[in-house]
Amino acid sequence: MDNLTLTVKKRYGSIAETVASGGQGCCGPTDCCADPISSDLYSTTETAGLPAHAVAASLGCGNPTALATLNPGDVVLDLGSGGGIDVLLSARRVGPTGKAYGLDMTDEMLALARANQEKAGATNVEFLKGHIEAIPLPDNTVDVIISNCVINLSGDKDKVLAEAFRVLKPGGRFAVSDVVSRRRDVPAEIRRSVELWIGCVAGALHEDDFRSKLTAAGFVDVEIEIVREYRAADARTFLAGAGLDADAIAPLVDGAFGSAFVRARKLS
Repeated sequence: MDNLTLTVKKRYGSIAETVASGGQGCCGPTDCCADPISSDLYSTTETAGLPAHAVAASLGCGNPTALATLNPGDVVLDLGSGGGIDVLLSARRVGPTGKAYGLDMTDEMLALARANQEKAGATNVEFLKGHIEAIPLPDNTVDVIISNCVINLSGDKDKVLAEAFRVLKPGGRFAVSDVVSRRRDVPAEIRRSVELWIGCVAGALHEDDFRSKLTAAGFVDVEIEIVREYRAADARTFLAGAGLDADAIAPLVDGAFGSAFVRARKLS
């Protein structure tokens, strides 16, 4: 297991244990739960009836279940399902004739998600242990793939997208939320610091690179919609705490990263 995977696994395992013991799930070196991208992602209507621990463990940068087309009877797969909030929301949408899978590599998150499933009484849900680079499902078995700020954490995004394409049925949809970069001129040191803040050990792709990788994997009708942008003011306290001159670097980071909704399709 590579160092990035170990770091991600350790961090999210710790978050799951914190939530299970009654704490709030936060993933960054600052209070990322209150940042302008990860806050207020779900309406009270959506979270009504969900276990409190599922809501507390929500660590995403978007709400793919609100933006994806999910139909009754669909089979949905959430890559990096964490505490299970998007799986449970998907299960509601696809109904009793459909199914929602959650895939996660972290034992603590899987335990939390399964406890949330039991509390929610969701019978059309299954949580799988594994890596998003090697999805433990057969070819052509899934109608919709969702994910919430997880693909940026992978060290082999080409493999993730190839696996997503493999398990999708012909005509299947790819509908994920993720952090993307919008500019290529951000110095590496500053980029790393900002990514740690916004992405919880992130490796955000440039939006053009994300589009190219999806196309190379075989997807068509690729669309990337920026839902929320990070502004320099949002990161000022964190950057100053990291020993960086927030005033000097503001022009370099303002609007350079954002939360995107990424859509694509596998040909029928």
